[in-house]
Amino acid sequence: MRVLVTGGAGFIGSHLADALIARGDQVVALDNFSTGSTANIKHITKNFEIIDGDIRNVDLINDTIKDVDLVFHMAAALGVNTILESPLESISTNIAGSEVVLNAAANHKKRILIASTSEIYGKNPKQPLSETDDRVVGSPQKIRWSYSDAKAIEEAMAFSLNQEKGLKVTTARLFNTVGPRQSAHYGMVVPRFVRSALKNEPINIYGDGTQSRVFCHVDDAIEALLALLATDKTINEVYNVGGTGEITIKELADQVIKEIKSQSSIEFIPYEKAYAPGFEDMQRRVPDISKIKQELGWAPKKNLSQIITDVAAHITNS
Repeated sequence: MRVLVTGGAGFIGSHLADALIARGDQVVALDNFSTGSTANIKHITKNFEIIDGDIRNVDLINDTIKDVDLVFHMAAALGVNTILESPLESISTNIAGSEVVLNAAANHKKRILIASTSEIYGKNPKQPLSETDDRVVGSPQKIRWSYSDAKAIEEAMAFSLNQEKGLKVTTARLFNTVGPRQSAHYGMVVPRFVRSALKNEPINIYGDGTQSRVFCHVDDAIEALLALLATDKTINEVYNVGGTGEITIKELADQVIKEIKSQSSIEFIPYEKAYAPGFEDMQRRVPDISKIKQELGWAPKKNLSQIITDVAAHITNS
């Protein structure tokens, strides 16, 4: 098949392109390189086309989507730092851009997957989080939640286009996907910790380190995305895609130091010093992945130790 991957030069998008090409597909990757990187795709030499463009470009998106068989909509302004530093651009990309992509897919009757996010749930204290759980978000003045709001609107648009135009859409809510090629620049915690540990520099924990997350290897996440578009029974459904094994950020730092045999110390930095105004954190975020397990038989295979090893190897060899 000929497959469009928006955000195809990004961390997850480039891994998805690899997997699609490996199974024999032709990939058209569209990226504006705001957070994507040519380094992520420089190794791809066959069955691959890169378009330098913006998902808000209506004519470009229409022309591109009409000539493909499948669409993976991975493009987004993401990362806490990006959202806080460029909120208006981020909101525009995540709402207006997704509207363009979804409408084009509906008009050209193309099967599409949208990459949503665990940010949808906000700071809901109920854990683990299942697909039908409520969103609990903070004040609009807490800019961090604008990403959650934008992705919720994207999901609502997708659902509405299914109802009104029969759009064949599946939504994947990704929880803390990590692995090789992920940049530390946008506030991503695992590559940031690993990079510091490799240099024996202090590992900076924002907040008190008791906040907890569950991490999923990008290879496992890609398997889930491919499985979700391999069957029509997932149309107009939402699925959590995440790992297993809840861990506090302090425990994560300790494990990174141990795995890498680093001499790094740990330093705690208050949120107000780490982030621009408008930041708010959530204490826990744990995915309930029973739906995708039961319906598709998918489950993550790679644990946190493998994630740390793969991220360290990528950083070392980059």
